[in-house]
Amino acid sequence: MASGVTGSRGAAGRRGFLAELRDAVNGRTALLVIAVLGLQLGFIVSYIGALHHPYPYQASIGVVAPPQASAQAVANLNGLPNDVLDARPVADEATAVQQIKDQKIYTALVIAPTGTRDTLLVANAAGPALATAVTQIVTQAEAQQGRTVAVTDVVPLAPGDAEGLSSFYLAVGWCVGGYLVASLLGISAGTRPANVQRGIIRLGALLLFSMAAGLGGALIAGPILGALPGSIVALWGVGTMVVFGVGAVTMALECFFDVIGIGIAVLLFVILGNPSAGGVFPPPLMPPFWRAIGPWLPNGAGTDLNRSIAYFHGTDILRPLLVLSAWIVVGVGLTLLASAMRRGPGRPDLPAPPSAPSSHAAAPTQETP
Repeated sequence: MASGVTGSRGAAGRRGFLAELRDAVNGRTALLVIAVLGLQLGFIVSYIGALHHPYPYQASIGVVAPPQASAQAVANLNGLPNDVLDARPVADEATAVQQIKDQKIYTALVIAPTGTRDTLLVANAAGPALATAVTQIVTQAEAQQGRTVAVTDVVPLAPGDAEGLSSFYLAVGWCVGGYLVASLLGISAGTRPANVQRGIIRLGALLLFSMAAGLGGALIAGPILGALPGSIVALWGVGTMVVFGVGAVTMALECFFDVIGIGIAVLLFVILGNPSAGGVFPPPLMPPFWRAIGPWLPNGAGTDLNRSIAYFHGTDILRPLLVLSAWIVVGVGLTLLASAMRRGPGRPDLPAPPSAPSSHAAAPTQETP
């Protein structure tokens, strides 16, 4: 007589729920889901941590004052609580304006030799939030000495860039394109090129995409929307470097870590890169960790270059150019190294599908005895 239940199956032959769960969710899938949860929480921590309480820290400010008052004025500003300002003497107002345009200082206070009304020089193009914060701090400090302040914007924003965020969003858009196209290539064609030739081909395709994305972004931000002034060719070059650098590093991460490399790219270029890029708030308004890492990530380097090209005549661009170049060299080098390795965690290039047999193929002949 047969029993009604055998093994883990019910009377109708159905498997138990736990058995189905074990088959449906294996260990690798569970780890990937946990990793996604970690990235999600990291996103929240990074963005809120970087942007929830902006307050200046050692924001550079030049001080133009009569010789007998210069040292005391500098000391007063440097002595404000929490090291909000980094004051330094400047020879005259013209020099202060030039240093602001050369991105050597953010603002400058010009103390009138007679009277009680001084002038604060700001550059909204370097970040309206910082200009506003410094204005409030200096106004309060001056009021304690019975003086008033008039504000002059020496590098204003373009009419189509009211909040000064276009440089940042342009760089973010380029970064998104870089890691997305590299991720799609890895998912569709294998995370690790089968050999060096395939690696070169994939990097060549990424370079062509980067050039198209760089030009498209420069045209949209420039003549199409009128958000950023400056050289279209220069912005095109920046965009190409940002997209190619981010894409090449994402490819390298996929080569060595398979699909987990995509998550590492998201950690670098989204969770850490975006809030630290100096777009929403310039570096002096961010906490120490984000202020320290921002200039060394493609997001921050791209934002700095976009802003410099658009508003500051290309000054102070050596460091961000070197940063982007380093990301490109590392990404290309590691991708080609992984392509030359015979074994690795990444999935090699997927083979081409077999071709269908030709309808014109000769039929086999039967040999006669």
